[in-house]
Amino acid sequence: MVQPALDTDRRDGVRRHIHEFQVRFGDIDVLGHVNNCRYLTYLEDARVSMFRLDPVREGAAPLKGLVVARHEIDYKRPLLFRPDPVRVETWVTELRSASFTLAYEIRDDEHLYVRASSVIVAYDLENTRSRRLGKDEIAFLTAYQ
Repeated sequence: MVQPALDTDRRDGVRRHIHEFQVRFGDIDVLGHVNNCRYLTYLEDARVSMFRLDPVREGAAPLKGLVVARHEIDYKRPLLFRPDPVRVETWVTELRSASFTLAYEIRDDEHLYVRASSVIVAYDLENTRSRRLGKDEIAFLTAYQ
């Protein structure tokens, strides 16, 4: 069962969003570890928590109209089925007028399993084109730099 996001953490002076989750048995492949495709789902769950669920919990408007333009993933060690939760730590590494880059680590207290990044583009759904980030979006994202 996916747990709600926890309070943010600071590592290396950067505020990180923390999303804790359980590895599901269905995430495991025939080699006995989490299938590489499932990591994209873990990153997506962390982004949804960061941009949509947490703001609503705090009484703020969720961030909307964001699309993924690029993902990069470095697999550091196999993640196995386990009873203890794992977390995705997420923060902003670059902020531009119409896009930003997120960095992620999937880890527990002892091990780093994945390092990843995503380029996210602000998107106007009605006009089907990129748009500039709004002041509120920039303020939200700046808090995670």
